Amino acid sequence: MPRLEEHCWSCSCSPSVKTQELSSASWIVCKTGEMMSIITSVLRHAYGSMHSLQSANLMRRGLVLFIVGVVLALVLNLLQIQRNVTLFPEEVLDTLFSSAWWIPLCCGTAAAVVGLLYPCLDHHLGEPHKFKREWASVMRCIAVFVGINHASAKLDFANNVQLSLTLAALSLGLWWTFDRSRSGFGLGLTTAFLATLIAQLLVYNGIYQYTSPDFLYVRSWLPCIFFSGGVTVGNIGRQLAMKCVEK
Repeated sequence: MPRLEEHCWSCSCSPSVKTQELSSASWIVCKTGEMMSIITSVLRHAYGSMHSLQSANLMRRGLVLFIVGVVLALVLNLLQIQRNVTLFPEEVLDTLFSSAWWIPLCCGTAAAVVGLLYPCLDHHLGEPHKFKREWASVMRCIAVFVGINHASAKLDFANNVQLSLTLAALSLGLWWTFDRSRSGFGLGLTTAFLATLIAQLLVYNGIYQYTSPDFLYVRSWLPCIFFSGGVTVGNIGRQLAMKCVEK
């Protein structure tokens, strides 16, 4: 009899035990699901905030680079016009800045694109640029670039080849002094090639012209100016990107 009673007791209690275990498991699964949904929501919100912050930083950097490109284009193009290196129609020279409206816009856009590409390429290659990363070095680089452009209009050589070789050496010296990176050299050459090609097309279509062209429709030293300009804008873009990361 005792064994039979114990057996009946155990049999009668086992369904309730199983029910409690199932309910406990369901509760754990439910709470785990709630926790996972909360974690997913937090991560999604954090990603959205980070993405919006990165977009805002990108827009600010692009705007600063655009303004820098516009200012440099107005100043340096005016220098070229005053020295009769480039020729524009009379109605263009009668404007406020003695420059065609599309020149600062194109140069500003190009400066924004090139300046944003430099840090992106550094990150893609896994080679963060840390050589002379301070604003004093960037300002000296800008000064040297303006000096190279000034030399292209002021210096008098026996022929354009000598001037081109001199400006090429100065441009390489600018890259070696303030950059020394493979990405900077490669993007500088790419910028020089594309910008020179666009200038050739513009002169070919009569938009403006160069006096004494010796490299198809333009001056042979023009790629040197574009190369040093690309390196300069790239240094500005890198410095802006580094400041945004520090913040």
